[in-house]
Amino acid sequence: MNPFSSGTRLRDMIRAIRACKTAAEERAVVRKECADIRASINENDQDYSHRNLAKLMFIHMLGYPTHFGQMECLKLIASPGFPEKRIGYLGLMLLLDERQEVLMLVTNSLKQDLNHTNQYIVGLALCALGNICSAEMARDLAPEVERLLQFRDPNIRKKAALCSVRIIRKVPDLAENFVNPAAALLKEKHHGVLMTGVQLCTELCKVSIEALEFFRKRCTEALVRTLRDVANSPYSPEYDVAGITDPFLHIRLLKLLRTLGHGDAEASDNMNDILAQVASKTESNKNAGNAILYECVQTIMSIEDNGGLRVLAINILGRFLSNRDNNIRYVALNMLMRAMTVDTQAVQRHRATILECVKDSDASIRKRALELIYLLVNESNVKSLTKELIEYLEVSEEEFKGDLSAKICSIVEKFYPEKNWYIDQMLKVLSEAGNYVKNDVWYALIVVITNAPALHGYSVRALYKAFQTSSEQENLVRVAVWCIGEYGDLLVTNTGMLDLEDTITVTESDAVDVIEIAIKHHLSDVTTKTMALIALLKLSSRFPSCSERIQAMMVQHKGSLFLELQQRSLEFGSIIQKHQNIRPSLVERMPVLDEATFSGRRGGSLPTSVSTSGKASLNIPNGIAKTVAAPLVDLLDLSSDDTPAPTSSSTANLLQDLLGVDSTLSSAEPGNTMQPSKAGADILLDLLSIGTPAPLQNGSNSMNGDLLSTQVNKSPVSSLDTISLPSSVSVQPSLGPPSSMMDLLDGFGLTPPESVTEEKGSEYPPVVAFESGSLKIVFDFSKKPESPQMTNIVATFTNLTPNTFTDFLFQAAVPKFLQLHLDPASSNTLPASGNGTITQTLRVTNSQHGKKALVMRVRIGYKVDGKDASEEGHVNNFPRSL
Repeated sequence: MNPFSSGTRLRDMIRAIRACKTAAEERAVVRKECADIRASINENDQDYSHRNLAKLMFIHMLGYPTHFGQMECLKLIASPGFPEKRIGYLGLMLLLDERQEVLMLVTNSLKQDLNHTNQYIVGLALCALGNICSAEMARDLAPEVERLLQFRDPNIRKKAALCSVRIIRKVPDLAENFVNPAAALLKEKHHGVLMTGVQLCTELCKVSIEALEFFRKRCTEALVRTLRDVANSPYSPEYDVAGITDPFLHIRLLKLLRTLGHGDAEASDNMNDILAQVASKTESNKNAGNAILYECVQTIMSIEDNGGLRVLAINILGRFLSNRDNNIRYVALNMLMRAMTVDTQAVQRHRATILECVKDSDASIRKRALELIYLLVNESNVKSLTKELIEYLEVSEEEFKGDLSAKICSIVEKFYPEKNWYIDQMLKVLSEAGNYVKNDVWYALIVVITNAPALHGYSVRALYKAFQTSSEQENLVRVAVWCIGEYGDLLVTNTGMLDLEDTITVTESDAVDVIEIAIKHHLSDVTTKTMALIALLKLSSRFPSCSERIQAMMVQHKGSLFLELQQRSLEFGSIIQKHQNIRPSLVERMPVLDEATFSGRRGGSLPTSVSTSGKASLNIPNGIAKTVAAPLVDLLDLSSDDTPAPTSSSTANLLQDLLGVDSTLSSAEPGNTMQPSKAGADILLDLLSIGTPAPLQNGSNSMNGDLLSTQVNKSPVSSLDTISLPSSVSVQPSLGPPSSMMDLLDGFGLTPPESVTEEKGSEYPPVVAFESGSLKIVFDFSKKPESPQMTNIVATFTNLTPNTFTDFLFQAAVPKFLQLHLDPASSNTLPASGNGTITQTLRVTNSQHGKKALVMRVRIGYKVDGKDASEEGHVNNFPRSL
């Protein structure tokens, strides 16, 4: 034995590796064996090269590097003997792949072996080529493979067909060379050759339209005959699997027929009879039969329309749903979802079985069945399906409640026949899974309730009952609190009773008890408590006898750690104590929200402001034009243009949302004929610290936009509607200083709003846009009256250092809503110590003029004594009116 050869046999090495107790011991054994193999390769030891390569393959499968043995594979492939070639080709397929450059060296050996007289060597070459063939090898060796498709031995023809599949995938242009040989393989009697021939034809149809048309015209009838022969063949132990003759060939033939029948009516007609026979006669009590039935169903659903066959296919899928195997039920649900697009009525017949799958223990089946049930719902079955789903919601697992409740809510919103049914179903969902539903769900419920005046009493009573049993469901609590705050008087008086209701007795104290429980519950968050405070304020007006109790509850939150609760407690307490005469007007019922507008906003197709039902939105223009500072995001990141700047209209909407202003300028209550009165306006202005009303110079009856700039904007503003102004009160601001400064929170004086006209009265003053220890930039502005959006800027650069700046370059960047044009600079050399300046003109066009202020990021580059230097910064001190 050569002293450098690895004398350890493969089985001994495997035993040694398996005997290792730690990874370190295993690595030591592998290192020793690899060292011995390298030494043997360096010594060119031919006696043990096949053993060394076998050990390298095992080491490779363990995950260790074996690249040093690649050339040994090529040497063994070039050997004349079959045993050496066999181990060489096996190593080639394991240790190399098509991306290895060394693979080019084996092409010639492969070509020689494909023409070898020994069919077993030919088979080795075909196996290797079918596994690692690259595009270059495919072009070089395609003629040899094509020739072998007609070889005398069926095993060689089978391997040549599989190798042809690989070649076509790598080089689709070679497909036309294999069409006729592939068609000849479809006449084979040997099942192995026939199956590979069918696979080759299927691959050719995928990559070549010409091949697809050829097989449709020439081979469809032959394939149908072959499938019929296989389906009707007697028992054959060679091909029998669970009592079915060669199910693998069945499936391959069905896949090829599916490809040929798709989009071709004539080919589909030719295969209808055999598909019906396979679908009706195949046994489904074994897995092999189910696999054939599944492929048959896929083929029926893919070929051209045949209503009877599709009903048969869907019935097969219905039987699959009753199978105990989870995999079979899952694929059946997937196929039924596809079938919904072609025959909904046939799928509807299996609705009960699908509904049972929603209750399955397997999570993936539950979710897929729920998606299918969602597709099955329509106006005729929405009530029955919703009833079943809600009943299951009561007993479903916690992790499934979120998905299930979301689908139920979507179904109810989409198909509800009447609003009282919608309200009932939503309350059931909120009672069972209120903590799992999204905010949009209970928002929508409130919108629907406000749009059903006849159901206000019914809704508040139903919510009161639901609260008694499900007070831990926070979203239900929010809707209940909101409705009791709005319609608490209807709850107490049993107004608007429906025939299906039972009379209940609720006192004013009982209604307040609900709010108190909600606000004191340990699970209630800030949003719920805030809504509860609003409801208490409204109930203080609707239930005067409980006013003192409500005020005591308000006081408890004066020291809250949450600023929102603290602020509302103080403000609402002040309203209850000091403004009883206007409190009923302030807390009138919310205006009716337009359902269509809410749905559009929810879908993202409309602005976030919600107009009132059937009437124009409230327009509160500013009395004095004030520009709004650009948002902070623009100052920090000039590329971020996705955050809209606040505008005057959005400011008005914010105030409207804060105070719950009725946007109709008429009462939301039918029959309310209260007329605007100067006294009412005086009281309201006194409450909000705006001052006595005075007519504007332009004669418009609009609310001063400075309302928010004086006091309201000094505290956080919630998006919740807190107070409803009487819809008939007309507000007229004063441009002068307010005559009385009564503040909502006990008379803190307000600073009169600053006038913007002072800035407009003077020319735009120069602005120091940038200043450092070495450089100063001053901007001078000018505008043309006919182009208010365009601003001309003259930038003046001054050198503050004793060194001259050369190669001076000024760069600027602006957000997307601005357009910037830079004229050439007056020079590229900036004298030292301020002895000279450089000027450069900029033109900025603001597409959001009046909405967003100018912002700019600047960068200055120059050279000092031949060394590059640069400075950069933000410019955010532009005059606001630019």
